[in-house]
Amino acid sequence: MNYACKTHHSTMKSQFIHFRTTASPRRDYPQAVRANSVGVEGNCRTLTSKFDSSVLRPNYKPPSPTTEVPKESVSDDAKPPSTGKFGRFGGKFVPETLISCLGELEVVFRQALKDPQFQEELTTALKDYVGRETPLYYAERLTAHYKAQNMGRGPDIYIKREDLTHCGAHKMNNALAQAMIAKRMGLTAVVAATGAGQHGVATAAACAKLGLSCTIFMSTADMEKQPSNVDLMDLLGTKVEPTAGSFKDASSESIRVWAGQLGEVYYLAGTAVGPHPCPTMVREFQSVIGRETRRQAAEKWGGAPDAVVACVGSGSNALGVFHEFVGDPTVRLIGVEAAGFGLDSGKHAATLAAGDVGVYHGAMSYLLQDEEGHIVRPHSVGVGLEYPGVAPELSFLKESGRMELCSATDNEAVDAYRRVARLEGIIPALEASHAFAYLEKLCPTLPDGAKIVVSCSGRGDKDAAMVSTYMSR
Repeated sequence: MNYACKTHHSTMKSQFIHFRTTASPRRDYPQAVRANSVGVEGNCRTLTSKFDSSVLRPNYKPPSPTTEVPKESVSDDAKPPSTGKFGRFGGKFVPETLISCLGELEVVFRQALKDPQFQEELTTALKDYVGRETPLYYAERLTAHYKAQNMGRGPDIYIKREDLTHCGAHKMNNALAQAMIAKRMGLTAVVAATGAGQHGVATAAACAKLGLSCTIFMSTADMEKQPSNVDLMDLLGTKVEPTAGSFKDASSESIRVWAGQLGEVYYLAGTAVGPHPCPTMVREFQSVIGRETRRQAAEKWGGAPDAVVACVGSGSNALGVFHEFVGDPTVRLIGVEAAGFGLDSGKHAATLAAGDVGVYHGAMSYLLQDEEGHIVRPHSVGVGLEYPGVAPELSFLKESGRMELCSATDNEAVDAYRRVARLEGIIPALEASHAFAYLEKLCPTLPDGAKIVVSCSGRGDKDAAMVSTYMSR
């Protein structure tokens, strides 16, 4: 494989290398279970296979897949640190000085997963502090809206209400768990980066709860878009450090600070990107979403969902709800990226749909980059989706065919934001609104009685002023 090597932006001070792959994608890595038949509709890859009513049977157990997505084993903390690969994606593309630190983090992570005391403390905190489990809510009027367009027939729509967690987004699941890991390691200072501010607020709250000092890096552009979250972080005792550029630049700066203070500062990754074990940790702590969804679906209709839909930015929300169902070929996994002004406009954040494979922030995944390998700045009305990379595991799920991929424009997301608010009295975050926007294309293709779960990754009161401004243009 040939690489065109490009040094990462100046904020990283050459600590991380950005590579662009120029060879054709390899096809010799393990393949996940594929869907039976795939068609194309607009910007979306959509299944055309028939609905399988067997998923409605009580106590139904899906068949074991013939192959599985590679997963990192965390059962044996005595073995040496792993590479964190999903097919060809992931890994540790970092300076040698960070290898031992990441290895230590992986060992502590493995030990924590096996430690009954840690698990009991985390479970209690998720219940009593975060507010889990979150409801799987039947969206009766949204369901009726789409059935009315198809002679009274169509799928039943359920919403996984992550917007009801403490601080209003799924980010708290991971922030709290990792803050507990930091304390377990004897560290008292945490550094992180945030885009829309939800991870920043969740990290600030978790650190306040556990008595840790906290510094959050956030771009000045995002601070202007999300002033309420900046105020909340300040209220929670966190220092907010403004950076030029966008979320990717804030991420670079937070990693640079962490790399300069190894052994003193804990880097609390908010999404499933970066060097191993960061993506695996984030996915593991967010996978509670999918586990709850499967259990709640079984209670409500005696089976698994027919389709799970989630917005895709860098990946924590999507992997959180998808992970439980990756090995179940009866469940469609549908990721919705931000198409911005359109995939042909150059102003979007559809990394999987329009990106190329390369290395960024310490891991190999799909990236938005130009012909010379320079990172292209992403755009979305949903600030939390503005990242030029994506989780290595999602990159694998895309190439293996296990995840269907589509996109929604800014206009479509804003329309969905208003539609869900007016029909259900639920105000979804603009990020999650991209997932709701895909219902316009998905619902007409499904038979009556099919079950759709949409992950509402966060609440949208933070976006109300922005939507109002957007609508007045």
